[in-house]
Amino acid sequence: MARKDDTIVCNVKAFRMNKGWSQQELAEKIDTRRQAIYDIESGRYLPNTAIALRLARVFGCRVEDLFVVQAEPEDQPVHLLSDTDAPTTRLTLGRVRDRLVGLPLHGAESIPFGLRSADGLLNPDKKSASILSSSDRLDKTIILMGCDPAFDILGHHVSRAAPEMRVHCRFASSHRALSHLAEGLAHVAGTHLHNTGKAESNVVVASQKLAGLRSSVLGFSLLEEGLMVANGNPLGIRTVADLAQPMVRFINREPGAALRVLLDDRLQRAGIDAARINGYANEVHSHREGAYRIACNVADAALGLRAIAEAFDLGFVPITAARCDLVIPNDISNHPTVQVLLDVLQSAALRREINAIPGYESSITGKMIAEL
Repeated sequence: MARKDDTIVCNVKAFRMNKGWSQQELAEKIDTRRQAIYDIESGRYLPNTAIALRLARVFGCRVEDLFVVQAEPEDQPVHLLSDTDAPTTRLTLGRVRDRLVGLPLHGAESIPFGLRSADGLLNPDKKSASILSSSDRLDKTIILMGCDPAFDILGHHVSRAAPEMRVHCRFASSHRALSHLAEGLAHVAGTHLHNTGKAESNVVVASQKLAGLRSSVLGFSLLEEGLMVANGNPLGIRTVADLAQPMVRFINREPGAALRVLLDDRLQRAGIDAARINGYANEVHSHREGAYRIACNVADAALGLRAIAEAFDLGFVPITAARCDLVIPNDISNHPTVQVLLDVLQSAALRREINAIPGYESSITGKMIAEL
């Protein structure tokens, strides 16, 4: 018997794809709506007995093959290796002989250490490369462009589910990520543009950039954005209006960056001329660069995420929460690694970890936002 805290793993999608059926075709075979099939496969809806039996009948299998009870992992003693009382629940774990050692993923430890190994070396002609990785590994690698630092976590979950698959995450603003997606230079683009009216900016801009390329827009995360400031916020910065104070040294983002658009919108609402802000023209191209400037005491405030501020032991002044979406062209959705990524987006494990990141929330993770 399933316990209350057990997870029901749905295998309907795997059975459907093995048959080569679309969600609409399966829905017609069991006399239900396509949306119901989507909700079943995404884990948002556990079907009643009648629907479960119909599914088993058309697939020629048992109900137990389609819906498997997966017990939650049991707790184990852990030896916490930490010099401080890190306010985090996320751990890197390793077993040393008979002891499970936990390394808190907090502050600088939450940012990857070391250099990344290359797949190839660029030749002098700048037009070819000497390949170091196998062709099979390259075929199972996808490129995800965007600026949500949690994309690396998504990539790790994909590799855990299928060790031969790999997600290469590359930092890019929302506009740049969508442009590269349209140009065929990425498999997936992340976007977290801010709504200035009733329209969904992520959807509108993606539709414009992709210019008729049929794609799906899926929710990934809700993330808290604002101003990163020195630890303890010594200048008492509370709103964007405080950036106009003469003593505040500000670091901006580049034009077109979602946070730059957010700042300009808030300054306009407050009736503040950007020229009054000391450092408005000083730009960086990532959250991390802005945080580093504050940590080195060459700036007092920069645009960024709560998660990045905490990684650099900085203070944070929230402005808003933005929705980060993933945009995937339909013709790429059958890529084997993209298929694993889509399954991982529906997993409880990914949602739990997203919820454990400072300033993040997973209520929209894996939700279909729009079809372009």
